[in-house]
Amino acid sequence: MNNIYSNENEFLQHLKLAEGGNLAEQNRLDEENAFQWYLKSAEGGNSYGQNNLGHCYENGIGTTKDEENAFQWYLKSAEGGNSYGQNNLGRCYEIGIGTTKDEEKAFRWYLKSAEGGNYTGQYNLGDCYRVGIGTTKDEEKAFQWYLKSAKSGNIAGQNELGYCYFHGIGTTKDEEKAFQWYLKSAEGGNIAGQNNLGNCYFNGTTKDEEKAFRWYLKSAEGGNYMGQYNLGHCYENGIGTTKDEEKAFQWYLRSAEGGNSYGQNNLGHCYEIGIGTTKDEEKAFRWYLKSAIII
Repeated sequence: MNNIYSNENEFLQHLKLAEGGNLAEQNRLDEENAFQWYLKSAEGGNSYGQNNLGHCYENGIGTTKDEENAFQWYLKSAEGGNSYGQNNLGRCYEIGIGTTKDEEKAFRWYLKSAEGGNYTGQYNLGDCYRVGIGTTKDEEKAFQWYLKSAKSGNIAGQNELGYCYFHGIGTTKDEEKAFQWYLKSAEGGNIAGQNNLGNCYFNGTTKDEEKAFRWYLKSAEGGNYMGQYNLGHCYENGIGTTKDEEKAFQWYLRSAEGGNSYGQNNLGHCYEIGIGTTKDEEKAFRWYLKSAIII
């Protein structure tokens, strides 16, 4: 194998740039070459290399997928004090990747990662406090960790912070602040944030149906099932765009197949009435049954 870097130090310099968000460096890291250098770096005790080697094993990048190996390398990285490794180890314990699911251990590793300044760890810790994963539910602490994550630039944290402000979770309800954080998240590419921003334009004080449609479109094309449902609703009723029942049907179908109960209900309605598709009462019944929404 011909390596693209002359030595390990050169590779690690490029690795740091890639981890810092440099897209050119990220693209330069050929999968097989990257795996070999991550392996060499990890075996030499570099905690960043250990974390990235775990990522390779978890996702089958440049090697065969192996979740147990992924877990072991995340563990080494985490124990070495790496906040990225600590966050990934927390995720392994939360979901059960390469190890037995253990929410208390997940919480403890997210806490270490968050306290180390990792904004993804801060976001995940916020989730733990909001829902009560491995710890006592505490909405005020959830809000504070989402705030730290959001201010550091995490687009998922920005969306959750907007949600907290919109619903008054752990803080005073403030729709203007909710809108601003949804906007940051949406502009950063978060598909849930894009859908929520669409909701703000659709229902809020800054009502603008065309902007609502455009954000629902971005969210839907990114794969957000609620965004797909809302986009279908726009096409069905001509909200912010030209009415198009066939497009409405197609977006309800995507949302429904993704498991969204609202999309399933509206897809059933499309089959029942014949909106954008051929009328089919049996299919209507099946989708209504999946949805289980009481109208």
